[in-house]
Amino acid sequence: MKRVDVVSALIYDMDENILMVKNVKGYWEFPGGAVEEGEHLQQAVIREVREETGYVIKINELHSVREILFQDNMHHALIFTFFGEIIGGEMNILDPDHDIEEVKWVSTQDAEKLNPQLFSMLKLNKQTRPFYTFEGKRTRNQ
Repeated sequence: MKRVDVVSALIYDMDENILMVKNVKGYWEFPGGAVEEGEHLQQAVIREVREETGYVIKINELHSVREILFQDNMHHALIFTFFGEIIGGEMNILDPDHDIEEVKWVSTQDAEKLNPQLFSMLKLNKQTRPFYTFEGKRTRNQ
């Protein structure tokens, strides 16, 4: 299995809405993506958020580390999610890979509807302590 490090950012606005992106496969998720060679995790999440949303962020702290074995493409993914805070930019998809179709702020309730599994796994709450989960083997469709 190929090991892949992935980063994402959990970003709230002043009204407690959450920034989410819709990828070309129709899934809603937090902005993020694969860490490129030579990048550290914080550089990667800042770059990915900028590309997918147009926003410049700073990283406040680690939210969680998740581990998933994707059976369909034989990837062993470690997903590092950070709390982020917007410090500049404006909403605009700049994704060079053209993987993102839409960016929007959603309420916590809407976030749960858009991606119930992610919502329950990450326990969306600003007071959540960093945690680690091993989510086992799955296909991308789960």
